[in-house]
Amino acid sequence: MYDERLVAPMREDLTRLGVEEMRTAEAVDAKLRDSAGTTLVVVNSVCGCAARNARPAVAQALKHDVKPDSATTVFAGQDLAAVKQARSYFTGYPPSSPQIALLKDGKLVFILERHQIEGRTAEEIAQDLTGAFDRYCGTAQAA
Repeated sequence: MYDERLVAPMREDLTRLGVEEMRTAEAVDAKLRDSAGTTLVVVNSVCGCAARNARPAVAQALKHDVKPDSATTVFAGQDLAAVKQARSYFTGYPPSSPQIALLKDGKLVFILERHQIEGRTAEEIAQDLTGAFDRYCGTAQAA
C-alpha cells in the first residue's frame, strides 16, 4: 500500500469533481447493489496511465451534457476490500488498474480496461466515455 500523503492528491483529482469515494466494501454495496439509474465507477490508481490519461478523461467526460446519475471511485492498492467489491460488479472482466465502468440499474453496460486506456490520450478516452453516456444515460442533464 502507498503512503496516504502520496495518494491523497490522486484521490482529490476525482473527488473535487464531485466523484463519490467508496472506501469500504459496505459503501460499495450500499451505492451499487440494487441501484437505479446509471453509475460511473472509476478504479483509480497510482500508475502513470491513471494520472496521464484516465483521471483527466473522467474530468473531461463529466463536463458532457449527458452524464451518469452518479459517479464513484475506489482506489486500487489502498482500499482493498472496496476495490474487490467494486470489481465484483464487473462480471466477466479481470481486474485492471485503472478501470472505468458504467453500470445501469446495477448491471455492467460499459467498461474500459487498462489496455484500452494505456497509450491513448485523455481526449480519446473521454470520447469513449461520452459515447457510453450518450448511449446509456438517457436525456441531457444540467451541468
